Amino acid sequence: MKNTPVNPDDFAIITGIVNDYFDGLHHGDVAKLTSIFHADAWLKAPGIRRSLQAWLTDVANRPTPKQQGRSFEFKLLSLDIVQDQAMVKIHCPLFNFNYIDYLGLLKENGQWLIVNKMYSDLKEVTG
Repeated sequence: MKNTPVNPDDFAIITGIVNDYFDGLHHGDVAKLTSIFHADAWLKAPGIRRSLQAWLTDVANRPTPKQQGRSFEFKLLSLDIVQDQAMVKIHCPLFNFNYIDYLGLLKENGQWLIVNKMYSDLKEVTG
């Protein structure tokens, strides 16, 4: 398979979206999160399906990690861009969870947006 060159502007835009995602989670900023998700996005975890609106309502009504004095430890683990689609893998330690999120993005009408979020909590394994 031939490698497709990545537009540096797309890389920077997607990295900015990921940073907005991290900031939105840490500060409970629903407006910032709304701006980076497509309106018909769904959030999915094993056995869980949530609409974007249901999730944003939960974010708006919970204490924020910032308010709780939690440290900002989100990390971008990988970013794969193929033309007008991208997949981002991130680490999101949030509250008492240790999430790995996969964010699917599409560039439509010249704008990158998150169209899908899959996530799972890495349960601590005890011996």
